[in-house]
Amino acid sequence: MAAKTQGRLGFVLFAVITAAAATFVLARRSATPSGSDHRIVRQLVVHYNLLARPDDPIIVLGDSIVEAATLPASACGHPVVNAGLAGAGTRSDLAGWLKPALGPKRPFAIIVSLGVNDALAAKPDSSEVFAARYEALLRELSKLTTRIFIAEFPSVEARGPFTPAMEKAAAASITGYRAVLPDLARRTGATFLPLPPMESPFTLEGIHLNATGYRSWDQAILQGTELACR
Repeated sequence: MAAKTQGRLGFVLFAVITAAAATFVLARRSATPSGSDHRIVRQLVVHYNLLARPDDPIIVLGDSIVEAATLPASACGHPVVNAGLAGAGTRSDLAGWLKPALGPKRPFAIIVSLGVNDALAAKPDSSEVFAARYEALLRELSKLTTRIFIAEFPSVEARGPFTPAMEKAAAASITGYRAVLPDLARRTGATFLPLPPMESPFTLEGIHLNATGYRSWDQAILQGTELACR
């Protein structure tokens, strides 16, 4: 009898959790661009990660490079939460995506790593347009916390299916976008986190980082958590 009771309770608990997840997704679907199922799922994952952890998290916000990263569990008593979203760029309204996931919680700090997807667009915007959109994002995020950090995003390399011609086509945008980040940080009161040098090969297929690439990228993110904790 006890086993049957536990089984029924387990089923009810599963049903409650499933219903809560469905409610969260449906409530936000109308505010999410069509065809963005992954965006909704990631928002839900971030939401539950925040619910399961103490207040005042350090959030690392960005694209698939962030999403695939293995981050430290915490820094100076603050949980570190991965809020990476594959495909994200400065056009992605990441502030609007993050706010519902946060709920009533306020971040202790936010570290942003964006830029690769902007540079790889079919028609990349100018550095000025990129900087303006990034600045708008940072100003929205500054309403959530006073500790904002901009991590320099990595370059790409000719490797695997990513050909030398593709690398050359992206190089100008990447160079221009990376160049505006320090001044962007100064204008918005954020802190710029430069990437240490990366030894080639630093990607898996020209874009996403391998172990070597992540060793450098991790150093920049850890610098951000250390500065936030001072």
